[in-house]
Amino acid sequence: MFNVKYTAKQYHFKAVVLVFLALVLFSSCKKEVLPKPQSYLRLDYPMVNYMHFENQCPFAFDMNSKAVIKGEKDCGFTITYPKMKATIYLTYKPVNNNLNKLLRDAQKLTFEHVIKADDILEQPYLNSDKKVYGMFYQVDGNAATNSQFYLTDSTRHFITGSVYFYAKPNFDSIMPAASYIKNDMQHLMETLSWK
Repeated sequence: MFNVKYTAKQYHFKAVVLVFLALVLFSSCKKEVLPKPQSYLRLDYPMVNYMHFENQCPFAFDMNSKAVIKGEKDCGFTITYPKMKATIYLTYKPVNNNLNKLLRDAQKLTFEHVIKADDILEQPYLNSDKKVYGMFYQVDGNAATNSQFYLTDSTRHFITGSVYFYAKPNFDSIMPAASYIKNDMQHLMETLSWK
């Protein structure tokens, strides 16, 4: 009945149009629209270079050369990391037959964060040659502080240290900075010596 004849040119044109329509049709059909997951800024920090710190206080230690140290009263110090918006607070107290009270206070300070913490890891530290003994606490989760420690010679000296970030505690977002400073705190502990 119908006798339709196509030229090669018309046949190719119709084939291209059909392929184009098929591509548009199939590419527009998506299964499900999902929102993008929240992302965090990746932070890379420079290699650490440690310097020795010593003054009139009865102890000395090595610290990160990129950090800024400031003396407070009674041989206390703040070690600030301006680019990370973080500070390590060091507190010194002489031992006067009150070692048990100082130990309880240091442990109480750490375990006050148990409400927000997912886990608190305790790492004992012993250096018999330098007579430096203590404990390092790693607090995992959205706690106000992620790392704390105390050191003593058990007769005359007692030091506590803790790091605080000037940001809302969100462990996932500050984890690179927290890990960097945790390593600095552990190095400080390992190099601390009494005078």
